Amino acid sequence: MKESLKPGIRYKHQFKIPKSKTVPFLYPESEEFVVMPEVFATGFLVGFLEWACIKAINPHLDWPQEQTLGTHINVSHEAATPVGLEVTATVELIAVEGKRLIFNVEAHDGKDLISKGQHERFVINRQKFDERLKSKSSAI
Repeated sequence: MKESLKPGIRYKHQFKIPKSKTVPFLYPESEEFVVMPEVFATGFLVGFLEWACIKAINPHLDWPQEQTLGTHINVSHEAATPVGLEVTATVELIAVEGKRLIFNVEAHDGKDLISKGQHERFVINRQKFDERLKSKSSAI
């Protein structure tokens, strides 16, 4: 981690919602999901917020040797967003506790605030992480 990784880092990330990020595409194996409305899925919203946090802090890490993984998410999903609208995530790093990073996050679709809350990420050494994962996989 670079010394520049400090609270106060802010980032805005935008993404136009395609049909492939709607509820029926979250788990196409599920007939329950397939018949649901074609609106931005909460699962994809979570990934979008994570993406914004990653973009915010990657310049402050020794990327790609250092990466971050999401460890906690506590966000609302307050409004439906149809295909074609552009969503904007605004994220701010509010705490650095060793390798634990805490962000305030929110997203807006140009009409409504669609999400707000907090997200935590943990800095990993990719090589060490892969070694632990390989060890865990070999136990199967």
